Amino acid sequence: MQNASREIPAAPSLRQAFWYWLKLGFISFGGPAGQIAIMHQDLVENKRWISEQRFLHALNYCMLLPGPEAQQLATYIGWLMHNTRGGLVAGILFVLPSLLILIALSYIYMRFGDVPAVAGVLYGIKPAVVAIVLFAAYRIGARTLTNRALWSIAIASFIAITLFQIAFPWIVLAAAVVGFLVNRFQPQLFANRSAHKASKVRYGQAVIDDDTPTPNHAKFSYKLMVKFIAIGLSIWLAAMLLLIFYFGWVATFTQMAWFFSKAALLTFGGAYAVLPYVYQGAVVHYAWLTPAQMMDGLALGETTPGPLIMVVAFVGFVGGWSQATFLNPFAAALMAVCIVTFFTFLPSFIFILAGAPFIESTKNNLKFTAPLTAITAAVVGVIVSLAVFFAQHLIFPNGIWPTSMSFSDGLQANIDAVSMAAVLIAIVLLFKFKLSVMKLIAIFAAGGLLYQFFA
Repeated sequence: MQNASREIPAAPSLRQAFWYWLKLGFISFGGPAGQIAIMHQDLVENKRWISEQRFLHALNYCMLLPGPEAQQLATYIGWLMHNTRGGLVAGILFVLPSLLILIALSYIYMRFGDVPAVAGVLYGIKPAVVAIVLFAAYRIGARTLTNRALWSIAIASFIAITLFQIAFPWIVLAAAVVGFLVNRFQPQLFANRSAHKASKVRYGQAVIDDDTPTPNHAKFSYKLMVKFIAIGLSIWLAAMLLLIFYFGWVATFTQMAWFFSKAALLTFGGAYAVLPYVYQGAVVHYAWLTPAQMMDGLALGETTPGPLIMVVAFVGFVGGWSQATFLNPFAAALMAVCIVTFFTFLPSFIFILAGAPFIESTKNNLKFTAPLTAITAAVVGVIVSLAVFFAQHLIFPNGIWPTSMSFSDGLQANIDAVSMAAVLIAIVLLFKFKLSVMKLIAIFAAGGLLYQFFA
């Protein structure tokens, strides 16, 4: 590792990037943390298309935005390498495989109603997901938490979201303020970070390295920012007016477009932060699907690659199928899926294409990078909290506290020993034996399937 090549690798063509982003769309399991870990391993460590400092700078911005941060990070890197076309290719291909798989699974679910194989695969994957999230927190934390101040921010964010249930946007805001204040009074805490030097020694030079000049298309201008914002809003408005014209304001398709436009702006902290809002709207208010169907959709979403927010595709499919009037159920479901996916992800493309040039202009400015670095530190704590949440509900499916027996007997009775053992095995395979995320997912999916049919 110390003798990493300093020869700059050949810049990939748009065609090469296309095939990589397509492949990533099919293998991006493990939620945002796992997906970011896969991209770091591929793009920073192996292919060296982008340096670690530039990768983390882009990640800091995407963490600040509402929406699926891993998909936005892919869009950002695709845009940085190949302009607007590259960003669109990366962002769309990150989502497309998951969308197609979920459409197929949703059709099986609605047409046949029973998917025991998926239940078995899900049971096997969940322990692996806990380990993947923990491992991703470790990897991001190892690169980010380089001093006590950043460690303190991470620990405080974990306590805030785990014990006090403070909303993620407030945690982001607090971390940014702390980062700004710390940089103002003790700037050496950010100026002297050693992660940048270590990454160069470890991985070698990249196509887009720390000191690579900003490409012409990535240079910031207010005119270009306003242009992309105007184009994005025009596309949104035109699509919304088209739905209102053809179906009316109160129609299911139009209300889905409006509801998921709002949901797209509330997804700070990833899909799990917005799921309660989606549940309240789709199940309670609009009754597009039942509570049981919403839970089944979440289970299906966890078994597919891509961002977990793609569970909205299942919501759209079931809602379109059940609310179909003048169309046959399958046609209505497909139309609803397209509408929901379009309005959920359109804001993400606007945020990147309009805002990324400004973020690129701040990469060497500590006044801007310090708050973003502090946000990344806070996100480490949030990721660990998510892993704890997963583990708690997986290992103690009926809750930790017993109800009708002594504490010790109830605690033992509530433990899912198989899942607990599986979590520990997955942690060992990732941390000690460095098993790849894809191999881990495949092994535990097969194990869950076998357990479902033979246990």
